[in-house]
Amino acid sequence: MPGEILLRRERDLRVEGGQRWPEPARLAENSVKGYGMSGSERVPTALLGKYDEIVALTDQFCQQHLTEEYRDLCRRMVGTLCRKRPSPVATGKTSTWACGIVYSLGRVNFLFDKSQTPHMRADELCPHFGLSPKTGSAKSTAIMELLKMGPMDPNWTLPSRLADNPMAWLIQVNGMVADARTLPREIQEEAFRRGMIPYLP
Repeated sequence: MPGEILLRRERDLRVEGGQRWPEPARLAENSVKGYGMSGSERVPTALLGKYDEIVALTDQFCQQHLTEEYRDLCRRMVGTLCRKRPSPVATGKTSTWACGIVYSLGRVNFLFDKSQTPHMRADELCPHFGLSPKTGSAKSTAIMELLKMGPMDPNWTLPSRLADNPMAWLIQVNGMVADARTLPREIQEEAFRRGMIPYLP
């Protein structure tokens, strides 16, 4: 990589633990004291039960109404929230957390837009968890603020939609913002190595 080329992510959005993009191989490591594994997620031992309870609800909902991609993102978000210090999921109802997590991912991926597939209205989603749309929306807002999420957040975009999400590909090269997909291969490879883009286009 030429020394004079400087790269940085245009939006420094990161998931909990300092990684911009999830790395399953690292998540599978179970050498940290006080942590256990639930599926592919590393979770504090004290919260393994809470993690499993929330995931049971989100898994069931995604299986019935959404997709495996939504299911996997829900699991990752539950794990991320469990690893926060202090973890917010240590308190509050399991169903409220499950609803807020699905709602948050729905907002990022435009689930409530009837032109999208899958599509579901908020007033249809929340009752599945025994909540009103107002309560589900409030919990979602709290989660999104906590994780610094927003619409089209590349860290929480469905994998099948990353190619269509421009925020996932914008980086700075020598101070100039560019779509990584239009850059030379050596720059793409360096950006991928640094975790600035989700995969090599």
